[in-house]
This record gives sequence, C-alpha cells and structure tokens, in this order.
Amino acid sequence: MPEMYPVFLKLDGRPVLVVGAGKIGWRKVEGLLASGAVVTVVSPQVCRELRELRQQFTLIEREWQPSDCDGSLLVVAATGDSVLNARIRKCAQKAGALVNAVDDPPNCDFYLPAVARIGDLRVAVSTQGNAPLIAGRVRRFLEKTLPPELAELVDAIASERQKVLASDMTEPERLKYLKAYLAAELERRGLEL
Repeated sequence: MPEMYPVFLKLDGRPVLVVGAGKIGWRKVEGLLASGAVVTVVSPQVCRELRELRQQFTLIEREWQPSDCDGSLLVVAATGDSVLNARIRKCAQKAGALVNAVDDPPNCDFYLPAVARIGDLRVAVSTQGNAPLIAGRVRRFLEKTLPPELAELVDAIASERQKVLASDMTEPERLKYLKAYLAAELERRGLEL
C-alpha cells in the first residue's frame, strides 16, 4: 500500500456527513464542530452526548440513505457495520466525497489521526490505520511530555512571522531572521527542540 499523505483541512463552512450517532460518532462530531464544519448526522439511534449538542448540527433520525452523501466533502461512517460502511463509501465516492469508516480500514479513503494539542500546536499521529491504540498512546505521551510553554512560543513566533511577512525582506532574509528569532526564544525560555 502506498504511504498516506498527511494533511490538515480547513473545514470551516464545509459540509460533512456523519453516519452513526453512538459514542464514537459523538467524538467525531465534536472534532468536526471544533473545525467549523457544517455537520449532518444520520442515525436511527442517538447517544445522550450527541443529543446535548444537537443545536450545533443537523440531526436526521432515520437509517442512512444513499442520497445523504450528496453535497458532502467528507463522510464519516461510524456504524460498526463493515457491509454498511462499504455501501456508504461507494455512494460517497460517486458523490465526490472522501470517506473515513471508523475502525474499518478497507472502507477508508482517509484516516483521522490521534492529535496532541498544546495551544495552537497540533501534532498528528497515525499508524496508517494499522494500530490506532498505539497512535492514541503516542498522542497522550506527547501531551504529557511536551512543555506547555510551547503554546506561548507558537504565539510569539506567529506574531513575529506576521511582522516579517509584512516587511520588505526577501524570502531567504525572512527565513534567516525567523530561525534566529526562534533560537533566541528557545534559549530565553529554556526550551530544547
């Protein structure tokens, strides 16, 4: 199998379908809502946690239908049913959408990584769908191990970067300046990267 291509997507205002509204579907919906996606959930049964969030997304309480995939950029199949996931994937692909079938790699076009979050810093961890438990453990390890000061460092570098981008420096000059600025900030904060 070819190597997966890692990417962070800007989903703000983009339509995403989630099929399945159990605990796993709920976790996927939470992440999608945080990204600003316009989420539609289709499922005959809905867990309590998703019901509490229902003002933030469209909930259709019935079985999935092929036309549900129409217009979606992404489809997340959180059904626990490999046969249904295969049907969802086939319809989604016809509609031009990419599919993630939770814990069902053969029915996936993409995998959702475990993501360590420290302020605006995101570190995505994936095993290409082979061992999600390991990815989760690595994520927790990173969140415990990476210093919380990294969040402040990201903010400082981002602010300085905006100033440099607005300057008349050339690309090589900007890069040299920002590398020196980062080195000085790391030293000042006593951080090693």
